[in-house]
Amino acid sequence: MAWRHLENREHASNDARRRAMMALIEAGTPVGIVAHAEGKTVGWCSVAPCETYRKLSQEQDDSEAGVWSIVCFFVPRASRGRGLASGLLDAAIDHAFAKGARTIKAYPVDQASPSYRFMGFRQMFVARGFHEIGMAGSRRHVMRLER
Repeated sequence: MAWRHLENREHASNDARRRAMMALIEAGTPVGIVAHAEGKTVGWCSVAPCETYRKLSQEQDDSEAGVWSIVCFFVPRASRGRGLASGLLDAAIDHAFAKGARTIKAYPVDQASPSYRFMGFRQMFVARGFHEIGMAGSRRHVMRLER
């Protein structure tokens, strides 16, 4: 729920965040994709229409239709370094375009970044054809992919 609209964000409990996420899912709001292996959930990528998130950068143009955003990944520490985030990114791209996205934006950081690493690494997006269109703050690159 880090980039979702949530009342009293700074003080919301984990349970309140979980309930808010379930309410989005139950309402049919796209929220992301999960990765499964051996019957277990092993990763997550938040990918959804841009308007379902709060403002992600100062330059964000909310009038542009068909824009989806990829805003975070979760891969358990024990599973990192095995290409799971790359697989999630590939699946997120396919998912967004299959659901009608015309453009996908992402906000990754450089590998050496001390924060926002959950948003993915810039090179992973470059390798899939994303191009940089600006910065969001001092660390997050704003990247775009169109089909």
